[in-house]
Amino acid sequence: MSVVSEPETSTSAGTVLPGTVFTARQMRILKIAVIVMGVLLVGGFAFVLAAIVYQASHTAQVRDIAPRQAAPGQGELNIDLSVPAGSAVTAMALDGNRLAVHLDGAAGPEIAIVDLASGKVVAHVKLKPQ
Repeated sequence: MSVVSEPETSTSAGTVLPGTVFTARQMRILKIAVIVMGVLLVGGFAFVLAAIVYQASHTAQVRDIAPRQAAPGQGELNIDLSVPAGSAVTAMALDGNRLAVHLDGAAGPEIAIVDLASGKVVAHVKLKPQ
């Protein structure tokens, strides 16, 4: 009767480590690869968090959105939008320095786009069914 013994635990080149299919050199390379990938993962996560904090703390400096400064002696900007008789304002939407006013009347629905910086109507969009 023979006794099965475990392989020797020498770490010479080419010898498989007990309990694995790797040699000592392959195991070292694997450990280095796992450490490097872990560091890259943590570093990437820190970079993403730093970018989010940076974007949140620095507001956009867009000229078009800044309100127009009134001349000395003038009050706020007053805009007169002529609404046809029998029409009603059903909705408004603000985007930057443009205001879209949805008018619903006898002539049909219409959208008036007003430039808030100048106070002038930029466009009238007539809506028609197909």
